[in-house]
Amino acid sequence: MRTPADSSDSSQPGAPQRHRHARVLRWVLAVLAGLLALLALAVVLVATFDWNRVKPWVNDKVSEATGRRFAIEGDLSARWHWPQPLETGWRRWVPGVTVQAQQLSLDNPEGFIVVQAPDQSAPDLPALPAKPAPQGDQPAPADQKADEETTAPPALPGSAASEAQTKAAHALALESSNDPQAAPPPRPPQGMGTIASASATMRLLPLLSRTLVLDTLVLTAPDIALARRKDGSNNWTFANRKQGQEKSEHDNPWDLRVDQLIIRGGWLGYVDGVKDLALRARVDTLARGDEQSEDGRYGVHVLLTGSYGKARIEGEGVGGPVLTLREKKLRYPLRVSARSGSVQVQAEGVLDNPAALSGMDLQLQVRARSMADLFPLTGLVLPNTPPLQIKGRLLGSLEPEKAVWEYRDFNGTVGDSDLHGSVTYTSGKPRPKLQGHMTSKLLRLADLGPVLGAPSGKRPQEKGTDKRPGKVLPNAHFATDRWGAMDLDLAFAGEKIVRPEALPLDRLSVRAVLDDRQLHLTPLRFGVAQGRIDSDVLLDGRAKPLRAQLKGSVQGLQLSALFPKVELMKKSFGRLDGSLQLAGRGDSIAAMLASSDGGIRLYIRDGTFSKEMLDLAALNLGSVVVSKLFGENKEIKLRCAVADLRVKNGMADAHRVRLNTEEAIVDVTGLLDLGEEEMSLRIKPESLKWKFFSLRTPLYVRGTFAQPQVGVEPGPLVLRAGAAVAAAAIAPAALALVPITVPGAEDDANCAKLLAPSADDK
Repeated sequence: MRTPADSSDSSQPGAPQRHRHARVLRWVLAVLAGLLALLALAVVLVATFDWNRVKPWVNDKVSEATGRRFAIEGDLSARWHWPQPLETGWRRWVPGVTVQAQQLSLDNPEGFIVVQAPDQSAPDLPALPAKPAPQGDQPAPADQKADEETTAPPALPGSAASEAQTKAAHALALESSNDPQAAPPPRPPQGMGTIASASATMRLLPLLSRTLVLDTLVLTAPDIALARRKDGSNNWTFANRKQGQEKSEHDNPWDLRVDQLIIRGGWLGYVDGVKDLALRARVDTLARGDEQSEDGRYGVHVLLTGSYGKARIEGEGVGGPVLTLREKKLRYPLRVSARSGSVQVQAEGVLDNPAALSGMDLQLQVRARSMADLFPLTGLVLPNTPPLQIKGRLLGSLEPEKAVWEYRDFNGTVGDSDLHGSVTYTSGKPRPKLQGHMTSKLLRLADLGPVLGAPSGKRPQEKGTDKRPGKVLPNAHFATDRWGAMDLDLAFAGEKIVRPEALPLDRLSVRAVLDDRQLHLTPLRFGVAQGRIDSDVLLDGRAKPLRAQLKGSVQGLQLSALFPKVELMKKSFGRLDGSLQLAGRGDSIAAMLASSDGGIRLYIRDGTFSKEMLDLAALNLGSVVVSKLFGENKEIKLRCAVADLRVKNGMADAHRVRLNTEEAIVDVTGLLDLGEEEMSLRIKPESLKWKFFSLRTPLYVRGTFAQPQVGVEPGPLVLRAGAAVAAAAIAPAALALVPITVPGAEDDANCAKLLAPSADDK
């Protein structure tokens, strides 16, 4: 039964609308209360729930997604945090969640083993280098000590291996002194990596758009080992455990974004069975205020140790922030110093898109005990040299199989000689190629010694350069085992040569072309004694032993310039012209000459000589011969001298060796054994003015090249008969040689007289 009051209330206009508003308000308040209750429940749940209960579920899901065993073996916890340090406005006050997991581990694919030294490495993978021990625990290897003692250049600033090892060892000591929960579980050979602790600060609002945003990801003491076998398979490609297929980036509808990554005491290893490379790096992120960060330019500090082939590597460097490596277009800053044996490197600049190795622009400084020491690290086939120190700009790409880089406008020294130039390296099949040009404004002749197998005096020990007792021909072996590693086309010019007074070289130029193990030096030119020597040298490294061909010419050498004391007397030994053509086989100059075939023709014109002049020139053999033929004090005017030698199997026949003077024509016959380095010659004067001769009996010159003996022939000429027989045996092959000519000298009237057949030739 309705009362009058009720009737009056219901009859008032607008009453139903007020009721509807009240109901909406109650619903809104109820929803807000429910949300607050849920939020409170979530806060309490996050703060009080034992998250270790969900570890089995997390481990299983991650293992299923990666196709390998994953485990959180320590505590798993979560906590709320606000405000958000990287947000602005109202979003800064939206709560976030920080999740922390300890003692994480992830296995390699099944059957993938990465052992750590000193354990025995697998056949298809080198062993991962051990973490450096504190210096002093173990003595340095003998070969490293030898390298350090014989390396001429001082250590690069800030890149000494001892400093790097000390820092790494100190970091290890700090880790081991922490709570056991802060130390990572040991990585077994079948493990890809372990992490002592991982902490991620996560925002909640982006989850609504399927985006996982981590403000800060902190990894404490991660120890990760990446590996690639000889067959190309690796341990960083993940597969779904159920499907056994590689995961595609399009399979996951969620996006991941990390705004800040902090690595504390991390270790990153990489072993490569294809390249025989094994590296271990200590990695720490740099705080923005750190002195090494240079106002945020650099974000990570690395200490490196390892090996490449047989070459040990140690180094230290800083690079840009790690997270910038995700960008598709990136100029990544880098500053590094490293050492391998005698080779020391400093580099500073940028890498373009490091993940793709698409480019680099670095200022690169290199120091080494010899250019040849660069081969184990770079694959560049370069000669033995005195200590090297150069600096230049390195540009180009390092993309595998497509690498093209240029070492531009480098300047430096090799021994005491300056070196300048630019070279370009191009990778490809069948071989990579190095080409370019180099110059030296002031070339010290002794610095060329090791290139030719002679000691430079700059290194304590230079293998293969010792003199053989009683021998004079160089016997240092050519190192041809590396010639198949690359091709090259290099031009070199020495503008001014610093040399001993007795060797008046004033310029040098050569173009060296190495193609399929064949080294061609053409042209090889020397400016010497106011004249010139041009040569063409071909060394075929495909043949065993090495096959060599030499063609050369001598033009206008003033012999007195070779002997400064004679030149001071304003006397002239005459002008030397000639040519030669030889072919032989052997792994040294001595061996090549011992097996050589060919011919040599030399002319000396318009000279003067005497015993006194020859003594001043330290030409003892010539001094004895001249004194016996012409007397002690006689000065002889030389019209022309001809030496025509025919060479077969290392035996040089003095086919036509004659001197034309105002007093006589002197014939020399006999043999030179280039293999045994011995000679047997007969010297016979044909009188034009007998009154000037102190001795009319023929002379002999016998013995070794190092110690020849001169004497008077006693009676019958047995030596002459033996030489004639040998010459007859050599003649057929020698006459088949391409004729050797010396334009100009052969047209000289005085020389033409000597070229005419003698009575003995008829």
